[in-house]
Amino acid sequence: MIKQNQSFLFDLNGTMINDMEFHLKCWYEMLLDLGANLSREEVRSHMYGKNQELLIRVFGADRFTEEEANAISYQKEVRYQSLYKPHLDLLPGLFAFLKRAQDHKIRMAIGSAASPFNIDFALDNLSIRHYFEFVVSGDDVKDSKPHPETYLKAANLLQVEPSSCIVFEDAPKGVEAARNAGMKSVVITSMHTEAEFSSYDNILLFVENYTDPRLLELVF
Repeated sequence: MIKQNQSFLFDLNGTMINDMEFHLKCWYEMLLDLGANLSREEVRSHMYGKNQELLIRVFGADRFTEEEANAISYQKEVRYQSLYKPHLDLLPGLFAFLKRAQDHKIRMAIGSAASPFNIDFALDNLSIRHYFEFVVSGDDVKDSKPHPETYLKAANLLQVEPSSCIVFEDAPKGVEAARNAGMKSVVITSMHTEAEFSSYDNILLFVENYTDPRLLELVF
């Protein structure tokens, strides 16, 4: 049984908006242009954490200066936003789920490795910022997921115990971050299959989107 005092923490990309294939397309094309010889699936495997960390995983720590990495990151997000904006929408059922949670006094925050530039792009264009008391971006933490810093910081801002938080995630590294923070997780299977989460023991549910009736049990 879910406790009455649960708080919800949401990842953004792939969890609230179904945009990961757009990120993949942009990264694949940009990494190819930068000289990386990676398949789309290999690029997909690197898509977690901050953009600058992805560049280090692919090219090593000495390939780009900090300024160059920041410029590449910004160029990638400009390309992504231009490509994705005509398709920008919440996953099915999420508008109603957020409203229901708010109506039931469930406190909510966002914990994402995305930059404020991308988080603002989604929250403001979708007019959903008012549902979230706090936003923790990639710029707000030293250590990216699977380190628990993102979700522990969100819980601290909400002034709630980590054990009272349910994390909504789409990626194995995000579920691992939730587990490392002592939190349960709901997995949205927008980009990864259930089999890819087999090593994690903190998963409450696997759902395709927020129309799944089992989610109603979380907001009573």
